[in-house]
Amino acid sequence: MPGRKNEGCPEEASGRLWEVVRVALKLGFTAFGGPAAHIAMLREEVVTRRRWLTDQHFLDLLGATNLIPGPNSTEMVIHVGNVRAGWRGLILGGARFILPAALMVLACAWAYVEYGTTAAGEWLLYGIKPVIIAVVLQAVWALGRVGVKGPLLAAAGLGSFGLSLLGWNEIALLFGGGLLVMLVRNLPRVWRGDSNLVAGILPVITLSSPTIVQSSAAVPASLSILFLIFLKIGAVLYGSGYVLLAFLRNDFVTRLGWLTDRQLLDAVAVGQFTPGPVFTTATFIGYFIGGWAGAALATIGIFLPSFVFVAAVNPLIPRLRRCPWMGALLDGVNVSALGLMAAVTVQLGRAAIVDWLTGLLAALSAVALLWFKVNSAWLILAGGLIALAFRWLGA
Repeated sequence: MPGRKNEGCPEEASGRLWEVVRVALKLGFTAFGGPAAHIAMLREEVVTRRRWLTDQHFLDLLGATNLIPGPNSTEMVIHVGNVRAGWRGLILGGARFILPAALMVLACAWAYVEYGTTAAGEWLLYGIKPVIIAVVLQAVWALGRVGVKGPLLAAAGLGSFGLSLLGWNEIALLFGGGLLVMLVRNLPRVWRGDSNLVAGILPVITLSSPTIVQSSAAVPASLSILFLIFLKIGAVLYGSGYVLLAFLRNDFVTRLGWLTDRQLLDAVAVGQFTPGPVFTTATFIGYFIGGWAGAALATIGIFLPSFVFVAAVNPLIPRLRRCPWMGALLDGVNVSALGLMAAVTVQLGRAAIVDWLTGLLAALSAVALLWFKVNSAWLILAGGLIALAFRWLGA
């Protein structure tokens, strides 16, 4: 039956495991275009072509990934690996999806450190960064049309946007928005003394209680701090991979002073241009700050929570979305994440759009993405090539 693990002979189990590995590697090398495109490609492979799952089972898994932190497309590959080949499929499927992108980003990080300050490298990034701003704006617009379902969610998103610009902590904003929406939506249950009240609120209080104090003083680079920051991000980040920008800027630019806004945009540009999860931006930053060890620790730190969450949540999938408390929490966290995305786009836009050419590239890229649905990878390549052409022409 599709969607059920077969506890058959060892040869059959081994065959299923290598099927998972092949599919994950294929997607890891070819999945351009962001999480939505990755998930569409995964569905084509495992539902339409191979019939490992039914559409209903695939949708149930997708719903579960929206209820836990982490990169949605990566978690979907991990879920499918678990369904098809058990815990070995969970581990190897997720790892093989991540590995190609991480290696490509690592190569780009090495080249950036060695050659990124050359004139050609600077001009290439000069043209890419305004396109990245347009890509993130397009993601905010598309996700907002789906996630903002009524005045309450719109208010939560706008509140997150404004408070983020004022310097509020991103974790407090994410879970504060989720808690607000959850309580307001479930006020009738509160008045009736719903027995699920404590079960609905306690997880949110636990998750939202830590507050990270901001500091403008630079902190010496440390591999242990690097690992713990990316572990924290992987454990609490909801929404699109582009929300990662807000967390990275808060920790590495504002609080620790290990990166500048321009260096952060360079890292995001590489993560966006390569296939696979945008979270491999962590690999770039890890290498830039701590070399090969930093790249490995940052990559492991940001993806490790996804494997743990998927393993824990998979048996609970049929019950999660039906809970009114958890459903409302998810909606609130999602729109708060959109507010964070919008705020960090404004902040990083100041570093990327510096003259008429970068402004024009950002505007044309936004039009191409919103109206003509051009693949973002081609736009990023075009932005870099246009900038190089202007340099060679002496403009």
